[in-house]
Formats: sequence, C-alpha cells, structure tokens
Amino acid sequence: MLFNTVHRVSVEKMVRQFYTIVIKDDIVGPFFIKALGDDLKNYAWHEHLNTLNNFWLMMMNGEKNYWGDPFPPHAFLGNLTPETFDRWLELFHATVYELFIPEIADKFYKKSEVLANRFIEYLKDEDEDDE
Repeated sequence: MLFNTVHRVSVEKMVRQFYTIVIKDDIVGPFFIKALGDDLKNYAWHEHLNTLNNFWLMMMNGEKNYWGDPFPPHAFLGNLTPETFDRWLELFHATVYELFIPEIADKFYKKSEVLANRFIEYLKDEDEDDE
C-alpha cells in the first residue's frame, strides 16, 4: 500500500527505510557510518532520524518543528562529490517512489534534487574559501 498523504508516520517510515538502505550502500554509507555509526538504534542516529523527520515534515507540509541550517554539519563529512549526491538521490528516489503515490513521491524527489544541488554549491563555496 502506498501512502497518499504526508504525515508523521509516513515520513518516519520513509526516513528509516531510506537510511537503512543508505548505511548499506558502498558510496554514501561510509560517510554516515563515520559520522553516526552503523546502528540505527544508537543515540546519534536516533537524534539524526528525528531531525530528518522534522525536516521533511517542514519541507513537505510546512510544519515548524525543524530549526537550523542543514548545510554546515555536512561540510565535515569528507570528500562529498556530485557523484555522492547522485547516488544519494538515486536511493532517495527509489525509497519515496516505493512508499508514496507518484504525485507525492514527485514532490519529495523535486525537493531532494533542489536540496542536493544546494549542498553541492555550498560545499563548492566552502572549498573555494579554503583556497
């Protein structure tokens, strides 16, 4: 059954399923494991997943449970490349289209593409500042 609405339960399922796949991935997994460990049940992951639940609820529904800037913490993860973000997007695409009706999955994916592109630009700016 596909979710036909975005609410806390559907977002929590999407986020957990996505990161279960992410930490097993050879390309993006090592970045997350280095930062948070390989057990989604540990405290660091619990906090991160909760933050992501709130982030996506804000992005999709305008709920005001997320505060902060998502970009700075990722600047210290290592050599993130456009290819890293391409893989992240590929995994995200597969997850949202598996869980949501196409109209909602499209909306998630379009927002994730904008986010990934902003991350790439942010990281490029950080690299230029280091030079």
